[in-house]
Amino acid sequence: MRMLHTMLRVGNLERSVQFYTKILGMKLLRQHDFPEGKFSLAFVGYGDESDHTVLELTYNYGVETYDMGNAYGHIALEVEDAHQACVAVKAAGGKVLREAGPMMHGTTVIAFVEDPDGYKVEFIQAGTY
Repeated sequence: MRMLHTMLRVGNLERSVQFYTKILGMKLLRQHDFPEGKFSLAFVGYGDESDHTVLELTYNYGVETYDMGNAYGHIALEVEDAHQACVAVKAAGGKVLREAGPMMHGTTVIAFVEDPDGYKVEFIQAGTY
């Protein structure tokens, strides 16, 4: 077994694809519309689905917002420099929720940003965990 993808429901597929590709540097791997089912899917990630785990962005026609609930946490991405990653996100128009710094009760350097639908993305600095 291996992990294939994580699915996130999004309110605007184009906006979400732009965030994950232009701001976080992922690639759009594939996209398909299912008009009869009233939904569209886009798969984004840092490598081919044959050997990387990716994100499935699901847009259900006509649904612009979702209740995040209190069970979901975040997506985590390893970055070379968490501070520089935050600078890049802000420069591209993204939202930084927590600037880079050591996590509470530890030495791992982390930061948090938010995607257009409110999903949290954690940056974990390489070599600090």
